[in-house]
Amino acid sequence: MVFAEHHIIAAVGVDRKGYKHILGLAQGSSENAAVCVDLLQDIVKRGLDPQQKLLFVIDGSKALRSAIDQVFGDRHPVQRCRNHKIKNVMDHLPDELKDQVKAVMKASWKLDAKEGMMRLKKQAQWLETEYPSAAGSLLEGMEEMFTLNHLGLPPTLTRCLATTNIIESPNGGVRRRTGRVSRWKNGKMVLRWAASAFLSAEKNFRRIMGYKDLWILEAVLGRSKVSQIDKKKKVA
Repeated sequence: MVFAEHHIIAAVGVDRKGYKHILGLAQGSSENAAVCVDLLQDIVKRGLDPQQKLLFVIDGSKALRSAIDQVFGDRHPVQRCRNHKIKNVMDHLPDELKDQVKAVMKASWKLDAKEGMMRLKKQAQWLETEYPSAAGSLLEGMEEMFTLNHLGLPPTLTRCLATTNIIESPNGGVRRRTGRVSRWKNGKMVLRWAASAFLSAEKNFRRIMGYKDLWILEAVLGRSKVSQIDKKKKVA
């Protein structure tokens, strides 16, 4: 999020029951590698276990993608936001081709990973001569556009986790709560207001769509063992 000349990046997590939680904030751009690393390291210091396999859903930030590997290692699956990818590709196409290419992209993501990637590669070949920038954007990070397909998650979860919409709603809540501020004195003020607005917005967070199927994701990630707390609850 941008506040005048100041940038704030945020991380939101989803628990096993489908509730969203603000995990951390950092001042700086998502294209700043050091800021991304600092944000993730701070989340780990405050209790997020990097040894538990996690699913990350991110936009196209190369710095953020690199920071995930640096802080958590390369064993965690990463899903790139499909909405961001569509926008990036559309920015390189004339209006008369946008609907056609968008339809191909959306249809390809509904297929199994191998078939879907083959379809998109053919689309990129068709675009290469006249619109090489669009073709390059379409191919960039393609494997991680199909992470959810590789995991075999049901459509209910795929619709929710294939984009960064999970965090767009909290971001919107922050913007509404800070929209009347006309002058930001410094970065500390921005960070303080953003944190306060996030905590206020968090009270109204709803469970994500498809939360009843989160146990499937948990099992796929190898985290299906019942926690000691849950065991005690069952005994009680």
